[in-house]
Amino acid sequence: MAGEGSEREAPRGAAGDPLVFRLLNEIGIIDQLASRLFERVMPGDLTLPQFVVLNHFVRLGRPSSPLRLARAFQVTKSTMTNTLQHLERAGLVTIEPDPQDARAKVVFITDAGRAAREAAIAALTPRLSSIADGIAAQDVEAAMPLLARLRANLDAERDRG
Repeated sequence: MAGEGSEREAPRGAAGDPLVFRLLNEIGIIDQLASRLFERVMPGDLTLPQFVVLNHFVRLGRPSSPLRLARAFQVTKSTMTNTLQHLERAGLVTIEPDPQDARAKVVFITDAGRAAREAAIAALTPRLSSIADGIAAQDVEAAMPLLARLRANLDAERDRG
């Protein structure tokens, strides 16, 4: 899906490609380009997967379990555990026993984790501003409800297995 074309090209697709496929293909290309940008400007030793986890905590505003995080990001539990261990060693999250289930863990973002997320966003802001040139704020606002519905539908599809 992603990896072809450039952000300046209008979405074309093969004749007859379904509209939603073309939309997802365009989003895939945007994701790839945005991911590379984010990786280039992350401050310190913060990696993109670590930033995404910190951002997830701030966006949802609640702790989570490693298993829920792995499911949300569609990675293996061991991959998520590795990411969380790096974040914990850096003091960006804490991992504690789950009071409801002694076998499980609960992950909390720390104040340092919130600060690291804010530093990453501050590092991104100048680049995001240049990307936004020529795109009206009202166009971005108008796209948000559609993107939120698409995300919800994709979440539901993921949960169906």
